[in-house]
Amino acid sequence: MPGVKMTGLSLIDDIRAASRLMVRELGFMDATVAASDYPPSAVHTILEIGIRGPMTSSELGDFLRLEKSSVSRLVRKLIDCGELKETPDERDARSKLLSLTAKGRRTLEALHAFGRRQVSGALAALTEAEQRTVREGMMLYARALRQSRAEDEAQSAA
Repeated sequence: MPGVKMTGLSLIDDIRAASRLMVRELGFMDATVAASDYPPSAVHTILEIGIRGPMTSSELGDFLRLEKSSVSRLVRKLIDCGELKETPDERDARSKLLSLTAKGRRTLEALHAFGRRQVSGALAALTEAEQRTVREGMMLYARALRQSRAEDEAQSAA
């Protein structure tokens, strides 16, 4: 495997196994996540719009890496459930901005509370040094995954 400095596949297989375990432990194999009635894509939508502020469906799709049709269905469901609202985009009259409603902001706070409890509970089993190692390692790995995907997409486009 180009660029991987190791002797054998042990490192890669260990990281893949840990990634699968995290997905299961975080509840992403369930139909709904984070003590909500929503699937992972809806939870991520509420979190990201809540954190980043209003955005278009296109921006949301790019950010979450979802296809246009999936975003459309997802947004419609969250609007119908009262979590999101659409408002005209002052920068582009053809676009609408998605933002959280009052209900959406309450859901966002509940999602943050759930996630913080979940992570806090896990970190409680670690020393402060281990906690810092986990944070740094996860940030590095996430950044490397994004960079690798971007490079793959650039090569595919060439």
